[in-house]
Order: sequence, then structure tokens, then C-alpha cells
Amino acid sequence: MIVIKVGGGEGVDTELVCQDVAALAKQGEQVVLVHGGSYETNVVSEKLGHPPRFVTSISGHSSRYTDRETLEIFVMVTAGKINKLLVERLQQLGVNAVGLSGIDGRLLEGRRKPALRIREDGRTKILHDEYSGVIEQVNTGVLTALMGAGFVPVIAPQAISYESVALNVDGDRAAAAIAAALGAETLVILTNVPGLLRDVADETSLIREIPQAQANDYLERYAEGRMKRKVLGATEALRDGVGRVILADGRVEQPILAALAGQGTVIK
Repeated sequence: MIVIKVGGGEGVDTELVCQDVAALAKQGEQVVLVHGGSYETNVVSEKLGHPPRFVTSISGHSSRYTDRETLEIFVMVTAGKINKLLVERLQQLGVNAVGLSGIDGRLLEGRRKPALRIREDGRTKILHDEYSGVIEQVNTGVLTALMGAGFVPVIAPQAISYESVALNVDGDRAAAAIAAALGAETLVILTNVPGLLRDVADETSLIREIPQAQANDYLERYAEGRMKRKVLGATEALRDGVGRVILADGRVEQPILAALAGQGTVIK
């Protein structure tokens, strides 16, 4: 089984991703596709007069501040537009895909963050009314039932709290949780760079392999911005039993097949 996370950043070619998902499905491979939608959410938020706000946590991770209006825009764009267009394209390619979010069937369940502690302008601040959370349970029954019936799940990155409130969750960590819960052999995280780079300004400085035991060291030394979340998701997936994680380029021809052949940063 392969879990694929396709990032929502500008430049990732979802058409090529869908073609590879179709190729794998037709070979009899069990595939789960998890997607983001950050770039398009930013565009739509600007048009709706509610610009995105990104904040940096005390631990140094950048994330979207999700008030209720932002949550509703994020759901509209990801679970609505992006999810259904991916399903449409996969259906055109002969794949019987089913689109859902982590809210549906309580697929992804977790804890809502009571508040968000951030660093801004050199000060520590606390933001309330935050609609993001941490995934603590994956209802694998939803996915195994779908896959057992021959469907390919396509999942948008939302979860539901124990109080039944919709939450924004990190897509890479959602994919990691799903991969671990399903016992996947491989998690492929596609983004708009070749993988983890020694120098973010030089795409030829790709780090091709990272031993699992050294993943945290590489995260601290080389991962910047959104890549921090991707490496963190990779370490969580490996810790919880996934065989290998590949951080790879979603802009190239046959992005998933290339990743499975070893192109990108392999952590195992």
C-alpha cells in the first residue's frame, strides 16, 4: 500500500500526479491520495477580503492562523473544489475515486488546540478562537471499506474534534497518520522542490538519503518553512511503522513513479 500526499503549493502538477495514481491503481496497487490546498486557499481568501495570516509557533513552525471564517474558506476550497476536481480527473483516467475529508465518518479525529502560542515582533502572543488541531485517531474502517470495494480514497486535510467541531490540520502530518494507521509500506510527499535541500536556493543540493535515526538532526540543520512540517511528518510516519518516506518533486514527469524509483529524499 502507498499513501501519497500532494502538496497545495504553487507549481505542483496535479495532472501528472493523477496519471501516476491511475497507473498504480491499474497495476493493482492500493493507493490513498491525500492533498493540500494552501496556495489556492490564499488566492480565494484574498478575493473574499479575508487575507490569510501565517504565524510562527514557539517551536519555530510556520502555520496558517485559522479563525472560523478561514476554516470555512479552507473547507470550501480543499474539500469542495480541489478534492472534487481530483476525483473528476481520476474518474476520467478510469479510476473509481471517492473524495472525502477527514471530517466525513470521523475519518480523522483529534484534539482542538485551545490557543496558539506564537512569536511575533519579538514577543510571545496567545491567539484564541483557533480552529486547528492535532490528529490522534484515524478511523481506518472508512478507508479499508472503500479500498476493499475497489475505490481509491482522495482525502482533504480536515479533522473533527471530540466535540464534533471541524478542524484544519496539517496535510503532511495527516498523510503520515493515515499511512501509519493503514500500515503502508511507503509514504510519498510531493512538493514544489526536489526534496530536502542543503541549500534552499540551490535545487542541485538535494539530500538523497537520510537514516531515520538522524532525521531530527537534518530537520534542525536543513529544513526551512513548510519543509519543517514535511520532515516532521516523515519522522512521525516512520516512528509509527511506515517502511519509508520519500520527499519528492511534484513538478516533474511521472512524479510518483520517479519517487518510488528513488528520486528525491528517501528516509528509511
